[in-house]
Amino acid sequence: MVAFASNSLLNRLALGQGSIDAVSYTTIRLVAGALTLGLISFLQKRSGGSNIRGNWISAAMLFLYAIAFSFAYLSLSAGTGALILFGSVQVTMILAALRSGERPKLLEWLGLLLALGGLVFLVLPGLRAPSPLGSALMLIAGVAWGVYSLRGRGSGSPLADTAGNFIRAVPLIILVRLVPWNQVHLTQSGILLALLSGALASGVGYVIWYTALAGLTATRAAVVQLSVPVLAAWGGVVLLAEDISLRLILAGVLILGGIALAIAGRRKE
Repeated sequence: MVAFASNSLLNRLALGQGSIDAVSYTTIRLVAGALTLGLISFLQKRSGGSNIRGNWISAAMLFLYAIAFSFAYLSLSAGTGALILFGSVQVTMILAALRSGERPKLLEWLGLLLALGGLVFLVLPGLRAPSPLGSALMLIAGVAWGVYSLRGRGSGSPLADTAGNFIRAVPLIILVRLVPWNQVHLTQSGILLALLSGALASGVGYVIWYTALAGLTATRAAVVQLSVPVLAAWGGVVLLAEDISLRLILAGVLILGGIALAIAGRRKE
């Protein structure tokens, strides 16, 4: 979740300050992730590890999430975007869990509602009438990420699968980059932020996420992701010198308390 929150901060810094265009940011992010994971996989293979795996469906979901996420924040406020993104992730993953026969316990539902309430409370000051296009793009990003996460629960080799997914996503983003009406805008800071997002927060972070998913139900995997906005907000306090507010503290207690209740509730029952 720290990696996911770092991605949010890096995206805000790069696109919010106009240091790079959305397509270039996503292109560098995916290419950097593919190169980093490809190198790690190559070194692991030399030590007797597994080959690069992954599949085109997961790669398409990864690409769709990354490109839709970047474009959506060009017309959405941070609060509105977070609410649409994490709301759609929750709905996607929980509906899939119910369809597969998973039945969350009462305390899990209460924890989820508490955490969602904390998210709404956290982003409430930043909510605005959303752009229809931005909302649709963020909804697509949330659903794509939910599907990508669900597919990762069956991964037998998180590194090999994530590396393969990133490598397959590269030609998809390059096709978008080749569209002539996309204006290219690059600065050194924008490129550096995209590289950090791709190599570390996305590449390495998504390997860790696929590894963690093996020990989580779909419901719990959905719930724990609600911690990301809180971590991103506190990251803004530490790294961007943003103000600490009572709202941030209370929202953090609600969200993290709800997550803890959902996890503890399932263990108890």
